[in-house]
Amino acid sequence: MLRAAREVFGELGYGAPMEDVARRARVGVGTVYRRFPSKDVLVRRIAEEETARLTEQARTALGQEERPWAALSRFLRTSVASGAGRLLPPQVLRVGVDGEEQPGVPAATPESVDETRVPQQRQGVGQEEFQGAGRRPAGGGDGLDGLGEETGAVELLEVVGRLVDRARDSGELRRDVTVADVLLVIATAAPSLPDAAQQAAASARLLDILLEGLRSRPA
Repeated sequence: MLRAAREVFGELGYGAPMEDVARRARVGVGTVYRRFPSKDVLVRRIAEEETARLTEQARTALGQEERPWAALSRFLRTSVASGAGRLLPPQVLRVGVDGEEQPGVPAATPESVDETRVPQQRQGVGQEEFQGAGRRPAGGGDGLDGLGEETGAVELLEVVGRLVDRARDSGELRRDVTVADVLLVIATAAPSLPDAAQQAAASARLLDILLEGLRSRPA
């Protein structure tokens, strides 16, 4: 059932109805609700798992790659290959959109989040991008209202911020690239195609192109 939910939400976003999850799992919708009392519970379960997976991948890259660009590149490649970017909570993708940017990592307490799959962006530097991620008026049926710190989003943003800061300080990453840009790469470089081999090839090719766009070039 969790696999079916990941597939549906990965393809359609978290706004997809529970009926679609039940149909993909080939069970009745009542069976889904007996396992997960509400859509909110199911969405939080998946968001927590995918955020934790990306955080671990970022920590591994930081710990095992000495060169800053190699660490950032490794994180992006492993994250895209895992497909986790399609299931990140939208407020993580919208980091730095609303509110004033302030140094440090604030508590992630958005009242609710936007259903959009593509983050809006604003230039900033590393950990200064975290303030005010993903606020929007209450409402919406995606099961994500109030989803914030409990998903591990703050930890993910902090670790990815370190990857970005190191690569930028080394001169290998463009100065205008933000954490939001890196997360956008993860979210957009994992297309959903029916053939696994085609999907892997398309993801790898798209990521190569995006990585070239992130690298700094001599003046």
